[in-house]
Amino acid sequence: MVSVTRAVFGELPLGAGTVEKFQLQSDQLRVDIMSWGCTITALEVKDRQGRASDVVLGFAELEGYFQKQPYFGAVVGRVANRIAKGTFTLDGKEYKLAINNGPNSLHGGVRGFDKVLWTPRVLSNGVEFSRVSPDGEEGYPGELKVWVTYTLDGRELVVNYRAQASQATPVNLTNHSYFNLAGQGSPNIYDHEVTIEADAFLPVDETLIPTGEVAPVQGTAFDLRKSVELGKHLQEFHINGFDHNFCLKGSKEKHFCARVHHAGSGRVLEVYTTQPGVQFYTGNFLDGTLKGKSGAVYPKHSGFCLETQNWPDAVNQPHFPPVLLKPGEDYDHTTWFKFSVA
Repeated sequence: MVSVTRAVFGELPLGAGTVEKFQLQSDQLRVDIMSWGCTITALEVKDRQGRASDVVLGFAELEGYFQKQPYFGAVVGRVANRIAKGTFTLDGKEYKLAINNGPNSLHGGVRGFDKVLWTPRVLSNGVEFSRVSPDGEEGYPGELKVWVTYTLDGRELVVNYRAQASQATPVNLTNHSYFNLAGQGSPNIYDHEVTIEADAFLPVDETLIPTGEVAPVQGTAFDLRKSVELGKHLQEFHINGFDHNFCLKGSKEKHFCARVHHAGSGRVLEVYTTQPGVQFYTGNFLDGTLKGKSGAVYPKHSGFCLETQNWPDAVNQPHFPPVLLKPGEDYDHTTWFKFSVA
């Protein structure tokens, strides 16, 4: 059984609307999601002792989400990840997007899907959020109707993304939760053991745009096919952290993506998806300046993201999986976050 409760979380400035928070609860999990940015604000998971801790980074108050912060828990779009130089060409026309990350466009622009109020609809086991992204929003062509649905099923949080476009437009939606299986506010993720089911990854340039090469992970720091302890692995390979797309083997059917185990608490997160890639990000840009829930600060490497998605900059890389959604087609992807103890 899943219970769903809704409550007012806060008001947007200048009378721009009321933000609601929805709490989904099963025997195993409790998740709070707000209508601003379809954002997961809390996710409580039991450890091997049966004690529940909140394992996602974020803020206790709505105001925290209005400050400059790194997309904690939000749905990002119209196109997640980076588009090189914020431009692409479609049917002979050049489109210019907001440049908001070095020389590139990131996560949908200055006011992406994470910074808008969505319309909620309560379901028996979750909540569906919808919105219409108007033609030209943040520079993207065509009107886009979008639905994001969160449902709980025992130990699984299931996120489904659907979209329909009035004209051809790139679409790539994901959730940007930062996890720490020791509990949010724990100082780092070095004691997490990580597995990612990918034979290849995308090398990037100094602005984090894929070079176009699809490189084998074999013999590199990116070979995470067998479990590695993150801290030791970063040290061994002298790397600052991960912020890379891993190329998943799966088809458009549900396939295994990643597993993270925290030995101290026993918590395990397994991720399954219908998407062709996952951006593994280890919170390299967190710097301890943000005050989170329960007075926590979030230093570098204090959370990790597994952003299931299409490959970055696919709109400019013809050999990457297609990212264009055309009229009459359905964008329909699902990601499963499954929690257990080991």
